[in-house]
Amino acid sequence: MPRITLALATVLSLAFTPVAAQDWQKAMTAFENGDFAAALQEWLPLAEQGIAGPQVMLGMMYDKGLGTQRDYTKALLWYRLAADQGVAEAQTALGLKHLTGQGVLQDYALAVKWFRSAAVQGEATAQNNLAAMYEDGLSLIQDNVMAHMWYNIASANGNSKAGEWRDERAGLMTSAAIEKAQAMARECMSSGYKKCGY
Repeated sequence: MPRITLALATVLSLAFTPVAAQDWQKAMTAFENGDFAAALQEWLPLAEQGIAGPQVMLGMMYDKGLGTQRDYTKALLWYRLAADQGVAEAQTALGLKHLTGQGVLQDYALAVKWFRSAAVQGEATAQNNLAAMYEDGLSLIQDNVMAHMWYNIASANGNSKAGEWRDERAGLMTSAAIEKAQAMARECMSSGYKKCGY
C-alpha cells in the first residue's frame, strides 16, 4: 500500500457569489499565511451553505489538525458533503480513509468506489490509487493490465511516481499484455474516461 497517495488540490473552479468569493479569498490568504484558525473561521459559513470548495478545505483541515484539533469524524463529514457534489479531491480523500480505516471501518470496496469516482474525472491521485488497488488485488481481482493502464493514465495526468510504478508492472507482464494495457489507457483517455477497462 505504499503507492497509495493523497493530494488535495485547492478547489478554485467552483462558482461563488461575489461575497462568497471574497470570503474564499480571505480564507485562502489566511491559509497560505499559516493562519489556519482564521481560514477555518472564514470557510465554515461557506461550507455550511453547501459550497463544495470550503467543504473540501475544512475536511483537510480537520483531517490534519490545522487550526483545530484533529477530528476524523468532522473531516469525513466535510469530505463526504463535497464528494456527494462530485468533487474529485474529496472523493479521493474518502477513498483513502476507507482504504486505511482512518476514522471509519476499513472497507476496500468503498475505497475502490471513491477512487473510481474521482479517477473517471481525471484526478491523477485517484487514478494512481486505483492502479495500486488492482496491483495488490484489494477488493478487486489482482490485474496487472488494469494496474498498468491506471498507472499509465495517472502518469499522463501528472502523478510523478505513477510512471515508475507502471514500468515495474511492465516487468511482470508479457509484451501482449503491455500492448493491451497501453491500448486500454489510450481508449480510456480518448473516451473522456467512459471506456476504461475490458
